[in-house]
Amino acid sequence: MMRIVTIGMSHQTAPVELRECLARDPANVDRALSAIREHPAIREGLYLSTCNRVEAVYTTDRPEEARKEILGLLASLGEVPADALLPGLYTLEDMESVRHVFKVASSLDSMVVGEPQILGQIKDAYVQATQARTSGVIVNRLMHRAFHVAKRVRTETGVSDAAVSISYAAVELAKKIFHELTGRKVLLIGAGEMAELAARHLLAQGVGEISVANRTFDRAVQVARGFHGKPVYFEEIGSELLEADIVIASTASAGYVIRHERVKQSLRRRRNRPLFFIDIAVPRDVEPRVNDLGNVYVYDIDDLQGVVEINRAQRQEEAVKAERIVEEEVLRFQGWLKTLGVVPTIVRLKEKVEEIRRAEMRRSLPGLGELNGEQRRALETLTRSIADKIVHDPILMLKRKADRPSRDQVLDLTRQLFRLDDDENKS
Repeated sequence: MMRIVTIGMSHQTAPVELRECLARDPANVDRALSAIREHPAIREGLYLSTCNRVEAVYTTDRPEEARKEILGLLASLGEVPADALLPGLYTLEDMESVRHVFKVASSLDSMVVGEPQILGQIKDAYVQATQARTSGVIVNRLMHRAFHVAKRVRTETGVSDAAVSISYAAVELAKKIFHELTGRKVLLIGAGEMAELAARHLLAQGVGEISVANRTFDRAVQVARGFHGKPVYFEEIGSELLEADIVIASTASAGYVIRHERVKQSLRRRRNRPLFFIDIAVPRDVEPRVNDLGNVYVYDIDDLQGVVEINRAQRQEEAVKAERIVEEEVLRFQGWLKTLGVVPTIVRLKEKVEEIRRAEMRRSLPGLGELNGEQRRALETLTRSIADKIVHDPILMLKRKADRPSRDQVLDLTRQLFRLDDDENKS
């Protein structure tokens, strides 16, 4: 019996120092696919490697032999003993494996539920598998259904709508204020990790120039280079406020870096253009009174955290809907998988009827006199249509019995009635 198996580790089961052993070398994917292709116990499979998960998804009719091969492969790729991997690994079989693949593709098993990157990573893994010729009928179908499930979850639920990280929540708020972020100017003050991440999210949304101010100018140059931005002296913040649309503040200053009076002065020359402050610093960089000024919006870390918590609760509600979609699709895939058991008989039945049709055509054509091309095509169409109609009901019955306890009896009876095995034994 063919099994679908997933063996892997993720952020939920293994620490980063173990995951990075397997993910540090990009060439590991090619090595893994080569091993999957060459091992006789593994029929088809793919290998997914990201910073948060490493998984082999494969089919086998010798599960224990295949499992030993995959464990040895992972240990070899990570250059660690197999015993060190075992505590962080999970093994899922058949519909549990299918369910897991669907949930991963739909970002229901991600560190941040609803994040979109994982689907692209799975698509890349599938492309690599097809190029390495390790995918087959089952893996192909599994992956295409996984992409379909992910699309349904994205369009039928709001699981990806609400930001659940501080940096991304800041970007979502900026979009609400400005509606369109393309071409907006950003001023980054300081170089905290969350602030830099927010700046990267903004770049992804199409903002224009990013200026970077830091008390240490060398650090401003270094950070600006990463954004293809413009480094500025800390003392230039006042003049930069005249042009900026979005200000991200994340310094280690003990006092306010952006004061009410400075922003008030800049507003006179800004001609009522909105100014959005993202204050991720603790202690705060932006004086709270700045938020009282017209067309100025200030969100500090607590404000953003509140947005995140609300959004996280919304995502969890939407995740319940997404789980239902996954279960629907698992049942559909299970139904398809069961039809594979009747496919060889259906194929052989069609082949036999076609062989009979061609043989009878060869016998009958000499007695029909000279036929032109159009008459021959009409005769071919007529006989093929008759043959298709004869096998239509038997094929329909076989498909309906695919997931029934009586399937094997029906298959045996069909093969006897049409003498399918007799023909194969002659060849």
